[in-house]
Amino acid sequence: MKKLFKYLAYVLAIILLLIVATIAYLKFFLPDIGDPQDLKVNITAQKVERGQYLAYHVMMCADCHSMRDFTYFSGPPKPGTEFTGGDIFDQSMGFPGRFVSSNITPFGIGDWTDGELFRLITTGVKRDGSPIFPVMPYHRFGRLDRTDIESVIAFLRTLDPVETNHPVSKADFPMNLIMRTMPQEAQLTRIPPKTDVLAYGSYMTMAAACMDCHTNFSKGKFVGPEGGGGREFHMPDGSIVRTANLTPHETGLGNMSLERFIRLFKRYSDSGELLPKVATGDMQSIMPWYMYGGMTKDDLSAIYAYLQSLEPFENEVEKFVPAK
Repeated sequence: MKKLFKYLAYVLAIILLLIVATIAYLKFFLPDIGDPQDLKVNITAQKVERGQYLAYHVMMCADCHSMRDFTYFSGPPKPGTEFTGGDIFDQSMGFPGRFVSSNITPFGIGDWTDGELFRLITTGVKRDGSPIFPVMPYHRFGRLDRTDIESVIAFLRTLDPVETNHPVSKADFPMNLIMRTMPQEAQLTRIPPKTDVLAYGSYMTMAAACMDCHTNFSKGKFVGPEGGGGREFHMPDGSIVRTANLTPHETGLGNMSLERFIRLFKRYSDSGELLPKVATGDMQSIMPWYMYGGMTKDDLSAIYAYLQSLEPFENEVEKFVPAK
């Protein structure tokens, strides 16, 4: 019996040692992305204009790095908070922790090098070498064209510094360790020519990170086909919003024309129609319609063409459940 207890003690000691070694490896050696590149972005009017378009209307930097006002339909940024951060993604919304968007005006990133910003946007690794949780879809941005990332950096450098004091993001255990395994080296591509509509539409869908929200998500991972919809978001008033099926099945976009698709986006941007106020229990959306509505019709048309090329997936989504 003593030998058995001695044997079990050895086994437990080995298991404990392996656990400690694994945690130490994750904590001190990952993510293993390498140093930021020695980069100095040349700030030109063309880069700033492109970066402003991407930051406001495609990559949604202005949306996530702001304070959203969900007393209005689709939660537009509170005026004056764009790029200053403070938006919270926490357990109430299904996230494994409490993640606070950062201030990306020069107050927040003024002492970052362009190389450090480039590495963060494309790999999710901060200047101190620690990872961010992929609320920001760096896994998508890392597959964009280098010039687009540089254009966003150039635009952010032109913003006025706005002082803030946001709390630090904190992941729950074990996500605080798991997220250290997530960053990967960027796999940059080139912007396809607009004449190649499907390839260009795929690129713009990637830049807009459509699939991050419009793919079902359960227990920390994506479930089902990309674009199949059904991901749940719990709203501040207790209601539940689920994302739409973007595939060309009749339960998705199968019966939607290009004209109607564009009209959905342009409703609150081109028409001048005001975003309606939303009371508790009223239909709400996590989709930043007003911001995405600033995309050009050519870009929206290309995204539509790409979405229509997806494999149809049957998924009838109940998009809104009011608070009980």
